[in-house]
Amino acid sequence: MAIRLKSDVLERLKAAGYNTNKMRKEKILGESTIQKIRRGEVVFPAYLDTICALLDCQPGDIMEYVSDEKEGK
Repeated sequence: MAIRLKSDVLERLKAAGYNTNKMRKEKILGESTIQKIRRGEVVFPAYLDTICALLDCQPGDIMEYVSDEKEGK
């Protein structure tokens, strides 16, 4: 079983005015966190808090459960 970020998180952030360059420059999220988001990996809870605040959403809006069967394991 796996919990991962939905694939549209960076697109949603960009639509809200937070492109990756701005997030790095303003130290909102670091490069390693942005890379984890790109890969769909779950990030530290503090970063989830930041993302949810920027998008005005709940964690369940940006995360999803994927069973082992769907992952091909």
